[in-house]
Amino acid sequence: MDQSLIKLVNKLQDAFNNVGIQNPIDLPQITVLGSQSSGKSSVLENLVGRDFLPRGTGIVTRRPLVLQLINRPAAGGAQGGVAAASEKGADEWGEFLHLPGEKFYDFNKIREEIVRDTELKTGKNAGISPQPINLRIYSPNVLTLTLVDLPGLTKVPVGDQPRDIERQIRDMVLKFIMKPNAVILAVTAANTDLANSDGLKLAREVDPEGTRTVGVLTKVDLMDQGTDVVDILAGRIIPLRLGYVPVVNRGQRDIDQKKLVSAALAAESDFFSNHPSYRSKAQYCGTPYLARKLNTILMHHIRTTLPDIKAKIQQQLQKFNSELSSLGGALGDTNSGNIVLTIITEFCNEFRTVIDGNSNDLSVNELAGGARISFVFHELFSNGIKAIDPFDTVKDSYIRTVLYNSSGSSPALFVGTTAFEVIVKQQIKRLEDPSLKCVSLVYDELVRILSQLLSKNQQFRRFPQLRERFNTVVIQFFKRCLQPTTKLVTDIVLSEACYLNTGHPDFIGGHKAMSIVTERFAQASGANDPKKPQHTINNDKDLNVDIKDQGFFGSFFSGGKASAKERAKHATMDAPPPSLTASGQLTDREAMEVEVIRMLIMSYFNIVKRTIIDMVPKATMLHLVKFAKDSLQRELLKELYQQDVMNELMRESDHVVTRRKECVKMIAALEQAQEIVATV
Repeated sequence: MDQSLIKLVNKLQDAFNNVGIQNPIDLPQITVLGSQSSGKSSVLENLVGRDFLPRGTGIVTRRPLVLQLINRPAAGGAQGGVAAASEKGADEWGEFLHLPGEKFYDFNKIREEIVRDTELKTGKNAGISPQPINLRIYSPNVLTLTLVDLPGLTKVPVGDQPRDIERQIRDMVLKFIMKPNAVILAVTAANTDLANSDGLKLAREVDPEGTRTVGVLTKVDLMDQGTDVVDILAGRIIPLRLGYVPVVNRGQRDIDQKKLVSAALAAESDFFSNHPSYRSKAQYCGTPYLARKLNTILMHHIRTTLPDIKAKIQQQLQKFNSELSSLGGALGDTNSGNIVLTIITEFCNEFRTVIDGNSNDLSVNELAGGARISFVFHELFSNGIKAIDPFDTVKDSYIRTVLYNSSGSSPALFVGTTAFEVIVKQQIKRLEDPSLKCVSLVYDELVRILSQLLSKNQQFRRFPQLRERFNTVVIQFFKRCLQPTTKLVTDIVLSEACYLNTGHPDFIGGHKAMSIVTERFAQASGANDPKKPQHTINNDKDLNVDIKDQGFFGSFFSGGKASAKERAKHATMDAPPPSLTASGQLTDREAMEVEVIRMLIMSYFNIVKRTIIDMVPKATMLHLVKFAKDSLQRELLKELYQQDVMNELMRESDHVVTRRKECVKMIAALEQAQEIVATV
């Protein structure tokens, strides 16, 4: 039963490897890592009992090698241990997943095929590739195991190696060992400092507690006289929950002299049995013990993770079925008319829903759709209009000049209404730009909603031509809606400037403004000199003095009371300057008139601002937003639901066709995997 668990995972691995895309299920497997000189290849060859891996300097393993060892009885029925059979025989062979049905009885040919397929994917230089080579070895001399041999960790690029080779290998190795279901086999040379082991360092990054890392100590026979690894085995240096196993591999001289792996394994057994430090623990040392230990760990790991694997397979099956459905099923939809009609209907329903705020997936992180349009109306536009101050451009001197100009050649006896009308109309026209800006911002929000809906709908990814045409039609429709909207908004502002309703109930009115200003000036005058008597005009002499000293244009010139000499100078009556502007200090009368005009302008301008704040959003909603909600579906049907353009619009992207094939393959693999795990 336990052996069948490993075979079950092997079957799952094969099922997903045939798909050609990344396996979504994290399957239990043993990943082998270590530096280039640590002896990884020798450990694997000892486990297999055969010499089959490429040898040489630099990076030899340039692609992950998924090695499935499968124990099978010998032809005669006997089942031996590691390396129990002869080096040659029909009981042992290898198979590559990329060469189905072809058996390799010559293990030298296996080595050549590994080199050939590696160079096919990576070239003949020292580059690496994450695409694995899958090799299955059947033998009566192995215990059933699944191992992944990874490229050796390196520090310095050599020869043709890429400059960033260290980072490339590190990233590839991490991708394998960081999976929770991976058992890490960290290979380290025993004749080096364990604290500097590259394999153990990387393993501790992803497994800091050491719960899924097995340490393998190679080159134990090459340690200095009188030294051993007993302290390491006892966990006193760098403890690992799964412990360490010391092994003795063939040296380079043994390999050069073609020493058989079976002979090397016999020498390893003699070494541990006769060494004074390891004699008492010989049964826990060497390659046969390592194979049994890994077999036990892997079986236990599979048994523990199998329920999660079953659940993950079911979850992924639902996910890929859902994606395939969005891509039109295994064969793709054929009725383009129904698809276009469905897409238009769904889009328009979603468009209305987003604006009205009735969506089922309301965002809790930010404002969206209709809420953003409301923000434009009630925050940006409303506050923008309220912030406009008529007197940031209208100064007292300006009002004073308009007052004199409005009275013409005859000095005015009363405050003229013409000055009020001229100034307030100019200020009302200032409201046109922010009103049109409000319309523009709402248009931008509609385009934003369009973009989000196009990105959200899976069908538009499937039909890029339809997406482009859809986007163009809707944008053009929005732009056509802009014209009547901007005209209505402009007309609203112009109508306010065209006719001043001074009979508005909220308008302060001239009499009330004059009364308030007069009272303010009286209070101010009394506050300045409470004992000063009221000056009254009681004879012609007084009247003549008033007229002479405070004439109508008297305040245009500096100095309220001119000397006799200055008055004589003015008596020469020089021509007025080409440009004549109001300057100097205001008289009491001018100050009162200016204050009255200011009060009237502010009162009426506030009324207009309230009207604009109320009417512009209504106009924008009527001609832009509501019209789009009501008429967009009709526009899309008119432009897109036509037989002559439909075939072009419904042409699928190459990515969708490829992805559909991948989904079909993955669903078949997941269904096969579901059947495999259902037998347990």
